[in-house]
Amino acid sequence: MRPITLLLFCLVLAGCAAFDTLGEAASGISDYFLGGEDNSDPPAVLVEYTPEIKIEEIWQESVGAGSDERTLKLVPAVGFGKIIAADNEGLVEARDLSTGKLLWEAETEIHLSGGPGLGSGTVILGSSDAQVVALNSENGETLWKSEVSSEVLSVPAIANGIAIIRTTDGVVFAFNEKNGAKLWSYEINEPALSVRGIGAPIIVEDKVIVGYDNGKLMALRLTDGKYGWETSIAIPKGRSEVERLADLDADPIDVAGVIYIAGYHGGIAAVSESDGEVLWRNESISSYAGLSNDSRYLYLTDAGSDVQQLDQRTGASLWKQKDLHQRKLTTPSVYDNYVVAGDFEGYVHWLSTVDGRQLGRIKVTDSGIDAKPVVVDNTVYIYAKDGTLAAYKIQ
Repeated sequence: MRPITLLLFCLVLAGCAAFDTLGEAASGISDYFLGGEDNSDPPAVLVEYTPEIKIEEIWQESVGAGSDERTLKLVPAVGFGKIIAADNEGLVEARDLSTGKLLWEAETEIHLSGGPGLGSGTVILGSSDAQVVALNSENGETLWKSEVSSEVLSVPAIANGIAIIRTTDGVVFAFNEKNGAKLWSYEINEPALSVRGIGAPIIVEDKVIVGYDNGKLMALRLTDGKYGWETSIAIPKGRSEVERLADLDADPIDVAGVIYIAGYHGGIAAVSESDGEVLWRNESISSYAGLSNDSRYLYLTDAGSDVQQLDQRTGASLWKQKDLHQRKLTTPSVYDNYVVAGDFEGYVHWLSTVDGRQLGRIKVTDSGIDAKPVVVDNTVYIYAKDGTLAAYKIQ
């Protein structure tokens, strides 16, 4: 196999977290994926420090095989008084938020890879087998199944009786939430080379907002898929296909009519929801993880696994936590005065929103964590790649 063919083959198969900088992609990447010497920055070694908080485990349970150590988008969802999680082998479980008690489980018999998304009495998930399944949120009964064009690697978005599904080949599908009837689809040509993973669509008022692997953010009308606007967030640069990777794999967020989105090799931007106008852009930050926000700031994990706090008004970085460098941190979640993220060794870290310093950490499991922590009423829910689902509080 010629070197360039090997390089492209590895990049296509690799998950987003497999390489963190262009330098790593250009130097030593074949050794990295084939088990040889790794020339990238090593993960930071955790050092002991005096914790400032005490973390209490409320409960811990197991949801089947989890993601089976694969790079998927199986993120627990909270609604209807339950936390609902799925594994790659088709198992979906609903558990009590307070106790972790199993309320119902369903065997979908498909390889789940994206979801769950919660609608009005429905739980909707996508699969690696190009299928979408909807369950009754009260008892897990299958309501309908539909086919799409390729693997689903994002969480479905549901509003106004319409379920939006994004597939890895660049197609956005809209289904009737209740019966699975296809309402419309919109397709865009994706670049030949991209890193594995796609950002989830979000629904803002009457628009579907979706980011693509060509670095563009697009708005479609929810009711019929009519094109609304598009804007370039990550502008491809460089001579080679690797250098020109500009994927928008992070999930966008909406804050009071402003869409915030981060791109791999493309920076982070704030975009007006109404017309797609770029309000500001910070090109110095590369990220394939998503964003969180509080009333004033944004929080993200960059491509080097450093957590940063940004000003919502300007995009300026206010602090950067480097002690967890290259530990493949999840998208951070923020609540009260805490920023929470999991890592590749099964640790969960609490940081200060004031300056990013480490306040405390807990070992959840020996498996990696790549799902964004879910925070409800000051309880943090963690879902690891081995299926461990656990709840924690600060005493």
